[in-house]
Amino acid sequence: MKKISVAIATFNEETNIEKCLKSVIDWVDEVIIVDGNSIDKTVDIARKYTSKIIVTDNPEIFHINKMKAINICKNDWILQLDADEEVTDKLKEEILSKVGDPLRDNGGNSINGYWIPRKNYFLGKFLSKGGQYPDFTMRLYKKSKGSLPCKSVHEQALIEGKTGYLTCPILHFSYPDFSHYLLHFNTYTDLFSKEIIKNNIRFNFINYCEYFIFKPIFWFILLYFRHKGFQDGFPGFVFSIFSSLRYPVSYIKAWEKIYKQRTK
Repeated sequence: MKKISVAIATFNEETNIEKCLKSVIDWVDEVIIVDGNSIDKTVDIARKYTSKIIVTDNPEIFHINKMKAINICKNDWILQLDADEEVTDKLKEEILSKVGDPLRDNGGNSINGYWIPRKNYFLGKFLSKGGQYPDFTMRLYKKSKGSLPCKSVHEQALIEGKTGYLTCPILHFSYPDFSHYLLHFNTYTDLFSKEIIKNNIRFNFINYCEYFIFKPIFWFILLYFRHKGFQDGFPGFVFSIFSSLRYPVSYIKAWEKIYKQRTK
């Protein structure tokens, strides 16, 4: 049986971390947590489940701390989790069956990483459409074959060699209520605005139309109609709307940053 390490990066996750740890602590071989200097009880709660906790700074690209946790892990396989995620019993059994199968490590047939579907909780339900399910994410991989680029907020682990797919989902509780969603929305649009500036997107009429009309409309149609977000009812509509609004909001934030620099 190959051994599994769980790698988690945390920052102010006292409402989530215990459920996450309870879902893995009795069947994995170690849990590594890198905490971004939380000011709540995250670390105190985590210490009830693991002593392998590193407290450091909280970088804007959160994957940096995830990669620190991965680098500390000692085992063959990494299960990379967020503090607001939980592993179901069915997913546990599927992971153990894949990692524990010696036939999967023979020569060129070796699978070095697995994409895991994820159920995302939003406005009181798990979204089933709108591009939010199965929402495959690369979370289970051989330590020697995978890494995070640490360049973008939505990036996936890069895997060397062959990958496969699991069928049982991770449960993702990133938005327990709409206020939490708005906090995430603010963070993501801050990062997106910096990418706009970095890519030298100009502030002119053509780009006004691009970011205020064409991109939002295209994205809403894609999520709500093409990916059938309407089947998730009101939550599906709200999610599609706000996913589209990230374009104008980020563009406004980028303009504001440039304007403030010019007027100093």
